[in-house]
Amino acid sequence: MKRVLLAFTAFFGVAFIAAAVVIPIYLVPKLKVVPLDLDITSVATTVPAQGETGDRFPAVIFDRCSVTKKKAAQFDAHLTQQRRSVIVDPSDADQATLQSAQTVRIDRVRDSAGTERDLTMSTDGERACDDALLTATVDRVSVNRKTSVPNGVVSSLQLESVPEGGNVEDASVRLDDRKGFQYKFGFNVQKREYYYFDTNTRQDSPAKFVEEKVINGVKTYHFEADVPEKDLSDLPNPQGDAALGTILNMPASWWGITGRGVKAKDMVEMHRYGAATRHVYVEPVTGTIVSGFEEQHQYFKSPDDSSETPRAIREFRMDALKATFQWSDETVAQQTDRAKHYVNLLKWGGTYVPIILGVLGGLLLLAWVFLVWRGRKKPATSGDDPQDPQDQPTLDEPTSGAPPAVALDKAPADETPTTSYAVTDGAYTYDPSSFGDPNHQRPTFAAPYAPAPDTTVIPSVEPDAPETTVLPDQSQWQRAVPQESEWQPRHEAPDAQTPGHVAPSPLDDTDTGAFRSPFADPTRPMPNPDQNRDR
Repeated sequence: MKRVLLAFTAFFGVAFIAAAVVIPIYLVPKLKVVPLDLDITSVATTVPAQGETGDRFPAVIFDRCSVTKKKAAQFDAHLTQQRRSVIVDPSDADQATLQSAQTVRIDRVRDSAGTERDLTMSTDGERACDDALLTATVDRVSVNRKTSVPNGVVSSLQLESVPEGGNVEDASVRLDDRKGFQYKFGFNVQKREYYYFDTNTRQDSPAKFVEEKVINGVKTYHFEADVPEKDLSDLPNPQGDAALGTILNMPASWWGITGRGVKAKDMVEMHRYGAATRHVYVEPVTGTIVSGFEEQHQYFKSPDDSSETPRAIREFRMDALKATFQWSDETVAQQTDRAKHYVNLLKWGGTYVPIILGVLGGLLLLAWVFLVWRGRKKPATSGDDPQDPQDQPTLDEPTSGAPPAVALDKAPADETPTTSYAVTDGAYTYDPSSFGDPNHQRPTFAAPYAPAPDTTVIPSVEPDAPETTVLPDQSQWQRAVPQESEWQPRHEAPDAQTPGHVAPSPLDDTDTGAFRSPFADPTRPMPNPDQNRDR
């Protein structure tokens, strides 16, 4: 069980710390991309311009039906801009294609006589001049999922409805060199200038940082983009011509132009121009646009500003659309909630989860180190270390909680006293001072190994006198010397059956193999040196 616990703490400790390091490196970049399930619906309505009042008819639009009348006319109106942005193909791990369908609807109008009326939208596909639908476009753009910058794979603007069996490309125009943000900024937005793309004028314009502002508890950066004036007739339709309503050639009287050098019946050509000032509030961590408003201004004016053109014509302006669109409170609440959700995901993935996992991993590793240290440095208990005098109990001070001490029989008073040790788990008594003493008793053992037997006294053993070893008679050690008749050459094979025969030693260096010296016989008498004198 202890080994399992050690393995558990070590494994999960290392795993948690590894996860705390890997998650910010691997998971957070996966979260910091344009989501493929993006589906945003935003609503903006016209509001009075700053310093003005009256929100029922805060906008001004051109009366399209007046082209068939004697004089151009305008309406005071209330408008609603609705946009839905979703992800479509081609989209993958590297790019996301956004399709944003936008409409501007005329809710109600009031003419110059003060007459109010509500407009309706046709359902049969035939659009009348007084139809409630003012404009309708479908924008498609592919962006890099990490940077939210257009990558040029898909970049088109659909201006017309697609007939049954038709092709979307035939109803769209290609928008080249688009590089600005539009529906979402990139991640980690800074307080600097960014490009922003304007669909109405089809151009990029710089968006400058203005201020920080908190909206519904979300910190945002306020950017302002001034869209420069653009001749909308220069923006072709899918057929390559100027869009309908961008060029009008009407009599001066219809325009209401009077002045020096201008006659009522003179045909005067006017082009429709557009400009805008757009304000967006961006959550800086995720780049989510949480709120915004834009001041749209479209007007007719002469494209010829040369000195040959009468001054009355050069200075003429007639508003075709003048409105300030403000995001609705519901849209702002929806976007702030979305931004909070994305921010929380990044915080949990990049901060909270790594910290929690790192702390848990550190605690588990500390627990593992403690368990290992405790296993190696376990505090000594009674009987664990007999060399430690503090752990050795005495007769007078038995160990607390230990079984009763079993002592040996005490030695006689005139002998060295025997030390008795308390019997603990498996311990036994031992007297180093009486080692070798014949009167020393054997040690005894305690439960749970065996019941302690009675003390047994080993009987004294008197040492016996050393035994005297009697060596046999040396005469018995002498070998019998054979007679001369029994001499045999040593080169002959010895007769093992000859009684009393002793095999010659191989170390006898007097043996010549053919001649044996007569002096080799130790029993033969020595010759008398005087017997040959005087002979």
